[in-house]
Amino acid sequence: MSRLDEFTDRLAFRLDDFQRRACVALEAGHGVLVCAPTGAGKTIVGEFAVHLALAGGTKCFYTTPIKALSNQKYADLVAIHGAASVGLLTGDQSINSDAPVVVMTTEVVRNMIYADSRALQGLSHVVMDEVHFLADRFRGAVWEEVILHLEPSVRVVSLSATVSNAEEFGDWIQTVRGDTTVVVDEHRPVPLSQHMLVGTRMFDLFDSAADTPSPSKAARAQVNPELKRYIRHRVLTADDRGDRGQGRGRRGPPPRGGRRGGGARPPSRPDLVARLDREGLLPAIGFIFSRAGCDGALAQCLRSGLNLLTPPESQAVDEVVDRHLTELSPADEEILGVAEWRAGLRRGFAAHHAGLLPTFRHTVEELFTLGLVRMVFATETLALGINMPARTVALERLIKFNGEAHVDLTPGEFTQLTGRAGRRGIDVEGHAVVVWTPDLVPEEVAGLAGARTFPLRSSFQPEYNMAVNLIGRLGLAGSRELLNRSFAQFQADRSVVGEARKADEARRRLRKLDIELTGAAENRGLEPGVLEPDVDNPDSHDSYQGFLGYVQLREDIRRRERDLKFERRTANTQSTVADLAALKRGHVIGLHGGRHRGLAVVLEPAAQSVDPKPLVLSEDAWCGRVGTRDFVNPPQVLGNMRLPKHLDRRTGKGRRDLASALRSTGIEMPRGRSKKRAAAADDRELGRLRSMLRNHPAHRLDGNDELFRLAERRNRVVREIVSADRAIGERTSTLGVQFGRIVGVLTELGYLDGSGGRETSVTAAGHLLSRIYSESDLLVTECIRAGVWDALAPHELAAVVAAMVFEARRESYSGIDAMPGNAAQRDALARTVEIWREVTTVESRHRVDATREPDTGFSVAVSLWASGRSLTESLAAAGERGQLLSPGDFVRWNRQVIDLLEQIRLGVGADTRLAGSARAAVGAIRRGVVAAELR
Repeated sequence: MSRLDEFTDRLAFRLDDFQRRACVALEAGHGVLVCAPTGAGKTIVGEFAVHLALAGGTKCFYTTPIKALSNQKYADLVAIHGAASVGLLTGDQSINSDAPVVVMTTEVVRNMIYADSRALQGLSHVVMDEVHFLADRFRGAVWEEVILHLEPSVRVVSLSATVSNAEEFGDWIQTVRGDTTVVVDEHRPVPLSQHMLVGTRMFDLFDSAADTPSPSKAARAQVNPELKRYIRHRVLTADDRGDRGQGRGRRGPPPRGGRRGGGARPPSRPDLVARLDREGLLPAIGFIFSRAGCDGALAQCLRSGLNLLTPPESQAVDEVVDRHLTELSPADEEILGVAEWRAGLRRGFAAHHAGLLPTFRHTVEELFTLGLVRMVFATETLALGINMPARTVALERLIKFNGEAHVDLTPGEFTQLTGRAGRRGIDVEGHAVVVWTPDLVPEEVAGLAGARTFPLRSSFQPEYNMAVNLIGRLGLAGSRELLNRSFAQFQADRSVVGEARKADEARRRLRKLDIELTGAAENRGLEPGVLEPDVDNPDSHDSYQGFLGYVQLREDIRRRERDLKFERRTANTQSTVADLAALKRGHVIGLHGGRHRGLAVVLEPAAQSVDPKPLVLSEDAWCGRVGTRDFVNPPQVLGNMRLPKHLDRRTGKGRRDLASALRSTGIEMPRGRSKKRAAAADDRELGRLRSMLRNHPAHRLDGNDELFRLAERRNRVVREIVSADRAIGERTSTLGVQFGRIVGVLTELGYLDGSGGRETSVTAAGHLLSRIYSESDLLVTECIRAGVWDALAPHELAAVVAAMVFEARRESYSGIDAMPGNAAQRDALARTVEIWREVTTVESRHRVDATREPDTGFSVAVSLWASGRSLTESLAAAGERGQLLSPGDFVRWNRQVIDLLEQIRLGVGADTRLAGSARAAVGAIRRGVVAAELR
C-alpha cells in the first residue's frame, strides 16, 4: 500500500483530481506548487506532507502567514495526530517545539535558518500555506528568503490562491529549488452565484438566459437586464421624490452619487440580515472595511430586536462563552464590554476584526463553525486563511481604505472575499451578495466577478538584518548571487524583454514623426532643428536652433520656473522650522491653515529643533501641537501673553479661560498678506532664456499651429523611450544597487568590516544585529551599542522598546514632545531620538530609505501596564495621548513589545543588566488579558 493510499483511507471523502495529482508528485519526491481557489481544499496536500514526514520518521514544518491561522492549524493537526506529535511556535508561544510536526509563522522558520537552529536537522518537508503572501509589501520578502535558503533536500509544498502567473512563479521555484510540480486548478468545488440586493429585492447579477451554465469572462459581462431596468426605475423614482421633497422645504446637500430620496438608500443592516434569513442564505459574513463599521452594524442589529437563535441555542452559546472567559477577571470583563458582546452572541450576531480581544475572536470563530453565530460583520482580515466558510458573503461597498487612501477593490481582493461563500459538503452553492448603492454600476461588479485571478508580484527588498545574515552565511559575493536568484530579479529579467520591445517600437514612431515634422517646418520657412541632440554637450547653443530648439527653449523656461518655485518653498520650510524652534512660552502667533485659525499662544516650546512642534492654545480653546505642515509662511510673533506658572490646559473650563484671556490681550491678527517679490523676477538665467524665446524666429507662430501638436506628440514619444530605457536599467540592477547601499551603511557604522583588502565579514556588532528581527532593527542595535537603555527599570525599558514597534493607525504626533514619564524614561527616549537622527543622516548619505521615527503612542500604556496598573488605567492613558486603543490592539502591541524584548534579551547575553531588565519587563507585561492570550 502506498503512503497516499494510507492517507486517503482515513479520509471521509475522495480526493479531487488536483489534490491527487499534487499528492502523487509529493510522494514521488517532488516539491509542489498548488494554486487553487479559496475553499478548494489545498491544505489536504499540506496535510499529506505531514503524513509523509511522520511515516518516514522525519520532520515537517507547517508555516502560515498569521498567528490565528497557525493556532487553527495546530488544533486541526493535534486532532488528527495527537498532541505528542505536533508542536506550535509563534513569536509569543512555544508548545512542544521538538515535535516531528511543528506549526509556525513563516518568520519563525526564517529566523531558524539564519540562526542555523538544530531544529532544522531531519527536516524533510516545509508547507508554505498562503504563499501568495510573498507579494505583501511589508512581510513578503520572508517567503522568498525561506524558499531560497532551505536545504535542497527539503521538499517545499507551496499553497497559493489562484494567480494569473502561476506558471511564472512555478518556473522560478523550479529554478531555485529544483524539481517542482505545478498544479493549477481554477474550478470551485462549490459553485458561486453572484447577486445584487437593490433595496429589498434580490437579483442575479448575470443574465440567467445565457447559453452557457459556466460562462466565460465574455459571457459574464452580460449583466442581468432585469437588474439594470429596476435600478434605472429606482434612480428615477428617487430623483422624483427628491424634487418633491425639495419643494416641501427639505434642506441639505444630496448624498454621495448625486441621488436624493429614501428610494435610493441601501437597506439597513438589520433589513439585510432579515432578507438573507428569509432567503435561506445564512450563515453569512458581511464584509465591512472598518472596525467601527463592524461594531456599528452589530449595534444596529441588537437595537432592532432581531433574533436568529432559539432559547436552547442561546444556552449553548453561553456554555462556549463561559469556557473562553475563564482567564478574565470581573474588572476586565467590565472594561471589555463582555455583557454587550455576549448579548449579541446569544442572538446569533457578532463582529470580527483585529480590534477585538483575541479571546473574543476565537469564541466567534468557534460559534460560527458550530452554527451558533449566524451573521458575522467582519473586516477583510477574516478572508486571510482563517477557516470560517459561510453560505453567503455580503459586501456593502467595493471601496476600502488601504492605509493611505480610499481605493477600489481589486479583482483579486474581490475573489478572496467572495471565496468564503459556499461550505464544501454542506451547501449546493455559495452566494455573493453585493448591496447596491446609487454610485455602484452593475457592470463594474460584473467585471470584478469575471476577473477570477490576479498576478503575483514579488516585494523582495534587501534590509539590514537580511544583509548581515546573508553575508555571515554566504559572504558578500554569495549574497549578491542569492539576490540574483530572487523572484523579484527573476520577474525583472523577464520584464526587460517587454520594455526593450516598447523602446524599439517608440523609436520607430519617432522616426516617422521626425519626417512629418521636418516637412511641416520647412513649409513655414523654418529649420526643423536638431533631431538628435548632442549627448556629450546637451547645453550647446545649437540645441535651441530651429523649431525643435524653440520647443526645447519653452520647456527649459518652464523647468527653471519650477526649480525656482521649489527652492523658494524649501527655503520657506527651513525658515518655518527655525522660527517654530525659537518660539518661547507666552509668544502669541497667528494660525492661518487647518481647522483652527486666529491667534494662538505658546504653552510649551518645542523640545527639539529638527521637527519642532510647540504646544499651543488657540482662541477657540483648541490645544495641541503644531508643526511645519500647519504653516504656509513662517510663524510671526505678534506679541506676548503672561501665563500663570501652573495653568490648566487639561480641562475644558481651563482651556476656555485661557482662550478668553488670549482674546482679551488686544493682540490682533495682521490684515492681508505680505507680498514677496518672486524669485523668478531676479533670476538672470531665466531672464536670458526668456530673451532668447522672444527673439527666436519661431516665436511668431500661432500657438495653435499644427507644428506645436506635432512637437507635443514627439515629446511624448521621446519620454516613452527615456522611461523604457530607465526601466531597463533599473530592473536589471535595482536589487544589487539597493544591497550595495545597505552594505555601505552597515560598513560605515561598524557592522561589516572590509578593511585592509580583506573579504567583507560580519563584526561582533553585526552578529548582534543578525538576532534583531524588527522594522527598526538598526536603530534598536545602535541604541544597545550606545548603552542608552542599560540603566532603565523594566517598565521604563518596555516604554522605550514600545516606541520601536508601535505605529499609529491614524496620523497623529507621538514624538518626544508628547512623551510624559520620569526623567530617566524621557532622557532615554531623547537619546534614542538623537541616535535615530544620526542613523538617518548616514542612510541619507548612502541613499537608503530612512528608518521610521520612534512613535511613543503606546509607551505610556505599556509603561503603566508593566508597572502593575489596571487595564482600565492603561487604556485610558493611551487615549489621553491621542491613541484610542481597542483591547485587541492593546494585546497585539504588548505581544510585539514582548517579542522585541525577548530578542534583545537573547542578543545581549544573559549576564548583562539589560538582559535582566528585558526579562523582568516581559514578566511584568505577561499578565491579565495579555497572559491569557499567550497561553
